Amino acid sequence: MTITNTETTAASVPSQSTYQSRVAEYWNAEENPVNLELGKIDDLYHHHYGIGAVDRSALDEGPGSGPDRITAELHRLEQAQADLLASRLGDLSPTDRVFDAGCGRGGGSVVAHLRYGCHADGVTLSRKQADFANEQARKRGIDDKVRYHHRNMLDTGLESGAYAASWNNESTMYVELDLLFAEHARLLRRGGRYVTITGCYNDAYGRASREVSLINAHYICDIHPRSEYFRAMARNRLVPVHVEDLTADTIPYWELRQEAGHLVTGIEETFLNAYRNGSFQYLLIVADRV
Repeated sequence: MTITNTETTAASVPSQSTYQSRVAEYWNAEENPVNLELGKIDDLYHHHYGIGAVDRSALDEGPGSGPDRITAELHRLEQAQADLLASRLGDLSPTDRVFDAGCGRGGGSVVAHLRYGCHADGVTLSRKQADFANEQARKRGIDDKVRYHHRNMLDTGLESGAYAASWNNESTMYVELDLLFAEHARLLRRGGRYVTITGCYNDAYGRASREVSLINAHYICDIHPRSEYFRAMARNRLVPVHVEDLTADTIPYWELRQEAGHLVTGIEETFLNAYRNGSFQYLLIVADRV
């Protein structure tokens, strides 16, 4: 009986490295207003950045402007990014299953389900995030199709070949790419679609810049070079079919966030400098599993 209890307790914690345990601790403790206040607008909680032109009237003085208007505009831009990723997942049906790797508080899985009616499984190292996301799914009445798991996205234990599409939205920098893409290739059926939107450092610039190093330190992550995405995909049966540089599209989001005094985190200027000096890029990669 003692052995059984020990095994049950151990099984509730994902198998992970010491580094991943530190990442989990970070996200279990995280209560950042730039994530929480935006999500409260429509109960879609995203842990990524935004794209598109900014409605500058949000910064005007007068009725209807102010912090709440800026918060809503930032959320609109983040939702545009989530919609773009979801639109690249392929021709999905309500019977298909999709996998959200590093799902955070779950917004991306909800976006995919609302768009396609599909089943979604999200995975996060943070027990707090998984519990929060499952409660949001229950409130929406979609918990029969959208589920979140406290697991390691490198070793999910989910069914091989069961998924029509999978993605990472700004979560690849927390793991080794070969291990990550091997798990996606295992989960995806042949012809399945993988999508990532990620920040990566620009090989043409040279080594990782000072700004990239500061971003790594801020988020306890390890940003990969652009070239490594394509090498690791090729080693793991993922063939890119579309690549898009979103750097110019995300700069307006960061400029607005820099002016949102109630939401600034202190990393905004670093992101803007990295994007503007060419050392850092915001990339969309779409690949098919062969």
